[in-house]
This record gives sequence, structure tokens and C-alpha cells, in this order.
Amino acid sequence: MKAKNFAVAVIFATVSASAGAAVAACPTKGVSELTGAGGTFIYPLMSKWSQEFGKLCGVKVNYQSIGSGGGIAQLQKMIVDFGESDAIMTDQQKKDAQGGAIDHIPLVAGAVAVAINLSGVKEGELKLTSDVLADIYLKKIKNWDDPRIKKLNPSLKLPDQAIAVVHRSDGSGTTFIFTDYLSKVSPEWKDKVGSATSVNWPGDVGGKGNEGVANSVKQIPGGIGYVELAYVIQNKMPWALLRNKSGKYMTPTLQTAAAAADVANLPDDMEVMITDSSNPNAYPIVGFTWLLLYANQKNAAKADAALNFAWWMIHDGQNYAASLDYAQLKGAAVKKAEALLRKIKANDAVVLR
Repeated sequence: MKAKNFAVAVIFATVSASAGAAVAACPTKGVSELTGAGGTFIYPLMSKWSQEFGKLCGVKVNYQSIGSGGGIAQLQKMIVDFGESDAIMTDQQKKDAQGGAIDHIPLVAGAVAVAINLSGVKEGELKLTSDVLADIYLKKIKNWDDPRIKKLNPSLKLPDQAIAVVHRSDGSGTTFIFTDYLSKVSPEWKDKVGSATSVNWPGDVGGKGNEGVANSVKQIPGGIGYVELAYVIQNKMPWALLRNKSGKYMTPTLQTAAAAADVANLPDDMEVMITDSSNPNAYPIVGFTWLLLYANQKNAAKADAALNFAWWMIHDGQNYAASLDYAQLKGAAVKKAEALLRKIKANDAVVLR
């Protein structure tokens, strides 16, 4: 596919500063619809991207927000044109993919906030450390007035109230990010539970999607749950400060997520976790979210549309990220994403030139 002089091509003028870079345009092969499925983590931004790309290029993007596990499964079976995940596919998942090798294209980075429902406690007032958070989810700390929580929060009046631990019930990339973090900071968590899109939770309440966890935390007094930052802000939910690797208590924000994503040496395949960052300005529970595409597409027309959409998302589409509290791709991450997209083929022929 070669770029053409569409009236809308000016929209793509900023796609790349690198010399000789391919410039994506609207799909040229007559495809009017794309289907995708995956994480709820990205859904607020993916909805905006789908809307804006549809206006720009006349391609309707139908995205099913069913969780990263569901998105991976549908892509494996070639039901959708693209998948989306906040989790890196396992070797077995890659092996089971019917269409061959799958590339992970980073889209944005986002923070996973620890939302709470605690009477009299506002956002940013409760402080938690990694070990205390892990032990809450291990069900070793069961009450809000536990001495370890009180020691971290001497100025708060913490109630004698049971902690209702809320987790995802579906296969979830948000769970992957959260449990990756807990596995890094708690040897006991790593040994007993581990890190995956679905794990055997020690107990309490399951909710489907980020929406389900957010709603459960809001409805259950004493609730605590891990939720993508955009959902916390949209639902006006209180959240906890988390102590990072440098000993600073951090707020989940666009800026602290961007600090975690500012990694010097990124791998070419971009299959990298960025939780528990050593950056002193980073919030500790942050992850990339990836577009999943087959490296060798079977349908040239759909490949043309999907890669144009992908190219737009990692360039001009980034302009919509900050308003929805996602950290934009920058620098090396953009270059790595471009390189991955340029390698994708349709029936063994490179799509982007």
C-alpha cells in the first residue's frame, strides 16, 4: 500500500519524523468495516479512536470490550481482524494462534489505580505500601483498622470494618499488570498466586471487566479493587497512594504513568512489562497495552485497513490519549511500533511501504 493524496492526508502530516518513513493514509482497498476485541483497559480510548477514524476514513471499527483473554481467544481463532491486550501472550497462546505469528504493537501506557470505598477517606488520603497491598489481596490483612495500615496512616480515622477485596472474574490484562506487580514485590504472592490474566484468587468478590470491578467497589462498603485510571476518574472514585520503589508515595496520573513508560532500552518486539519502575517519579502499577496483529495477514484488503488504523492510532490518535488519562507513546516506543507495523505482510507481501 502506497500513501495517496487524499483531502484528509494533512491529518497524517505528523505521523513520523524519521527520514523516508511510510505515511499512512485512509484504506485504499474498499474495506468499510473492521472488527476487534480485547481489553476493557483501553475501551474509553478505543471508543474515541474508533469514532474519529470512522469520521476521517469512513471505516467503521467495531470493538468488543470483552477482556484481554477474550480478545486473544478471538484473534487466535481468526474471528476478528485485530485483538487487543494489556497482557503479553504466553508461548502457548502464540502456538495456538491459527494464523501464525502475532505481533504486539504498543498503543499507550496506563496506570492501574487502587480504588477504595472507605467512609470518610477521600482520594489520595490513604497510603499503602507494596507489602501491605499484597497481604490485603492474600487475605492476611482483613480489616481496615489493621495495625499495619494504621501505622502507615496515623492521621486517618480507620474504621473497624472488613476489607472487601474485589478482583476481575474474567481473563484480564489489567489483572496481568496488577499480578505482575504483586509478583515482583511479594515473594509469597509470586509463589502462591503468580501472574497471569486469570489467577486463583485467595477470596472475596469478582467483577467482570474494569466496569464490573469499579461498580463492585462503589457498591460494597469497605471495598478495594484495581481499576484502570480512566474508570476511577469517570466514576469519581477515591483511590490510594502507593509507595514506589524509591520510597515515594505516588498518585496514579498521566504524568506518573508516563514516567514508568519512559524506558531507555525497549526490546524490538515491545513485549515488556513496566511495573515497579525504578524511576523515582513513576507510579508503580503501570503497563503498556498492545494491538495484536498477525505478522502475515491472509486478507490484503483487511490488512490495508487494519494497518492504516494502527498507524493512525500510534501517531495522530495519540492526541486523544491525554484527555482520557492514558500516557502517549513517545520516542523509542513509537519507533519500535513503526518498525513492527512495517514488517507486517499480507500473503507474504509487505503492506506498508
